[in-house]
Amino acid sequence: MTAQSVHRTPDPRRIPRTQDAVAAALSPAQRIEFYRQMGEATDDTIATVLRRWWTLVQVAADPATARTAAAIKAGTAPGRSAAAVLRERQENR
Repeated sequence: MTAQSVHRTPDPRRIPRTQDAVAAALSPAQRIEFYRQMGEATDDTIATVLRRWWTLVQVAADPATARTAAAIKAGTAPGRSAAAVLRERQENR
């Protein structure tokens, strides 16, 4: 039996879910759009806007995501393209 620590070691890639941290992780063009959306958000929607953008930067900071994106662009990713699946579905109707 092994014991796990009660205290988790923070992931250095984890980006805090704050406006400043999210904005700092974005490209300049994305940052402008982020601030525009945050500025237009209401009390009811501001958390959703922040969460959406935080998820985007969190996923982008993951090295596995970068490797997968590179493999897709290079055409070496496993699986089939969405276009191929859609074409097959259309043919099988």
